[in-house]
Amino acid sequence: MDLSLLGWIVVGFIAGALSAAVVPGIAARGCLSTILVGVLGGILGGFLARALAIGDPNGLLGAIVLAFVGAVIVRIVLEVIAQPSS
Repeated sequence: MDLSLLGWIVVGFIAGALSAAVVPGIAARGCLSTILVGVLGGILGGFLARALAIGDPNGLLGAIVLAFVGAVIVRIVLEVIAQPSS
């Protein structure tokens, strides 16, 4: 699926919002950071799909699922980084 830049921003926002509901914590909250986490998640999810030979997503739902998986990974990494070391 070939999304435009605006399409990937919308997919990123949806994926970032879904990942914020799944991953608890305080890192990367807010509208802009949610979009950034989602877009980074889409990039990561696309990379992982190609690396694991899963292929490109089919349709909007496939793109959202792929970006969601990547966004969850990105959000978990951000939470680990944001944890204060004791």
